[in-house]
Amino acid sequence: MMRRIVGACAAALALAACSKHGPAGWQGYAEGEYVYLSSSQPGTLTDLNVTRGQTVAANAAAFALDSIEETAARDEAQHRLTAAQKQLADLQTGKRPPEVRVTEAQLAQAEANARKAALQLTRDEAQLRAGGIAQAQLDDSRAQAASTAAQVRELQNQVRVANLPGRSAQVAAQAAEVEASRASLAQAQWRLDQKRVSVPSGGLVYDTLFRVGEWVQAGSPVVQMLPPQNVKVRFFVPETVVGSLAPGRKVDVRCDGCAARIPATITWISNAAEYTPPVIYSNENRAKLVFMIEARPAAQDAVKLHPGQPVEVTLQ
Repeated sequence: MMRRIVGACAAALALAACSKHGPAGWQGYAEGEYVYLSSSQPGTLTDLNVTRGQTVAANAAAFALDSIEETAARDEAQHRLTAAQKQLADLQTGKRPPEVRVTEAQLAQAEANARKAALQLTRDEAQLRAGGIAQAQLDDSRAQAASTAAQVRELQNQVRVANLPGRSAQVAAQAAEVEASRASLAQAQWRLDQKRVSVPSGGLVYDTLFRVGEWVQAGSPVVQMLPPQNVKVRFFVPETVVGSLAPGRKVDVRCDGCAARIPATITWISNAAEYTPPVIYSNENRAKLVFMIEARPAAQDAVKLHPGQPVEVTLQ
């Protein structure tokens, strides 16, 4: 009988020893790194497409501000670009075909006058040798023939110039004007796009900070988001333990209401000791030197945790 009692005590002591050396648990809490959605442009809030507590997917519409002025500026920039492009095309193609045909008709008329003047000059030279006309009349014929020939050459050059594009400097200047108009259009489109904000990464809509109809200053957050990958756990370990931990170490997180332990990975270890961490639940640990550690669960598990929720962390 005595041996049975001793054996039972030994078994109880062995069990107590095993529990003493079991995995240690450390207190902590869940925390979220919030994403604040805002616009770089001011305006009146016209659309609020999300509600507090809603889970939304990436690229979903979040909110929109009035964009009447920005739309008009974009349209104006588009028209200016179109006009600049047409002017450049006009410089590159030379004169219009009807204008060229007018010059060609003038050339034909000048060539006919030149032929007539050349014939008259030939007749007058013969008449002068026969003594039929004075020298002054021959001089007039020569001057008329030279004048009509010069007019023909002038119009021939005008036809060639009419078929040429604009001067290279003019074309280059207009091409630069086209690029400047294109840049102005891009700026106007960017300002217009800023009036509609989408969710960059799916997650929980933690809060909405404005109501439809209110004026929103540039840069003021309208929607507060909490993506699941931004949920982390902060817990505190004593000085005697922190040296054995390193980023990448796997831990288990347990919380009230969690059906199972949540695996997480240590991502950061504080270099500074703390005497009064934000959350300490064990009275025996209040006077000890502790270090803050952060661990992140997988995105699919992070939705089980809520910022501020107390947790207990153990090593895997």
